[in-house]
Amino acid sequence: MKQESSSYNSIEKAMRVLTAFSVDRPTWGVRELSAHLGFSPSTVQRILQALKRFSFVDQDPKTRLYRLGKVYFRFMDVLQRTHTVNRAAFPHMKQLMSQTRETVHLNVIDGTERVCIDALESPQLLKAVMPIGSRSPLYAGASSKCLLAFSSDEFIEQYLTGVHLVPVTRHTICRMDALRAEIQEIRGRGYAMSLGERTPGLGSLSAPILNPKGIVQAALSLAVPEVRFKEKRHFARCIKALVLTAEAFSEEMGYDVHRA
Repeated sequence: MKQESSSYNSIEKAMRVLTAFSVDRPTWGVRELSAHLGFSPSTVQRILQALKRFSFVDQDPKTRLYRLGKVYFRFMDVLQRTHTVNRAAFPHMKQLMSQTRETVHLNVIDGTERVCIDALESPQLLKAVMPIGSRSPLYAGASSKCLLAFSSDEFIEQYLTGVHLVPVTRHTICRMDALRAEIQEIRGRGYAMSLGERTPGLGSLSAPILNPKGIVQAALSLAVPEVRFKEKRHFARCIKALVLTAEAFSEEMGYDVHRA
């Protein structure tokens, strides 16, 4: 185990414990989390017990593993009602779902990852699901690539310089030259697309929501089962509806869609 750092105060240690939970690692045991963070088992146990008292974490009575608690559901509605992008997005998302009958989701950059902050599920029996809070690296999937491609040149270069491309599926882009070429293609056509890059059998289309400076603020996306993704007429209809909706959304956020 790494030597426990004295540079963190108690609140910072608690924050590091909470942020260790993710979609890829939703549960932790005390000793595993202790080794992961470099904190002593007693420190991790004390923090988890305090978080448990306030429902920030729960503990499975059988496995004794900890997971995130139910308190976050209280925050979700507050975030969606107060976050500027979320408030503005809902009518656009609702309209897009009505036009395409596919799952619509809204994504932003969090550090070096894409995170889904809102979603409306398709009414169809065969549908793609995008859980709120789900994450992926910025090189895997249409939403991720869209966010990356329409970021500032400085952010893109900093990200590409530091990232290690690890395949999520066999269709994930894993060569830097291919990723750079993909970024330019996305910028040129105005939207990103992918099929099976993050989840086998799932296609995705994504267009940027731009701020007044032309930098991406969010990515508006469609998640489409592969069988419908490969239907040319439906694919074309989805792209048209997505791009027009994203342009209207960007204009509402202050971007001049007619500028050169």
